[in-house]
Amino acid sequence: IDHIEYVINLIGIDYVGIGSDYDGLDCLPEGWKDCMDHIKIAEYLDKRGYTTLDIEKIMGQNFLRVLSLFQKTFYSCHFF
Repeated sequence: IDHIEYVINLIGIDYVGIGSDYDGLDCLPEGWKDCMDHIKIAEYLDKRGYTTLDIEKIMGQNFLRVLSLFQKTFYSCHFF
């Protein structure tokens, strides 16, 4: 969570996103059993005072926004 906050302070909350690909990891954060514990990130952010909107951005909305912009740009290039 400290690292997430460091990046937020460095580049802004609109540019931070958390991935959920745990394939190939040989260790997880302390207290985690598997990817089902991913929700703990949101819980810790909530405890630190982040708004629901900010947590949603970090947990996936930022990624979806960037993906949507990429798709619009890609398809506007008339490759298809």
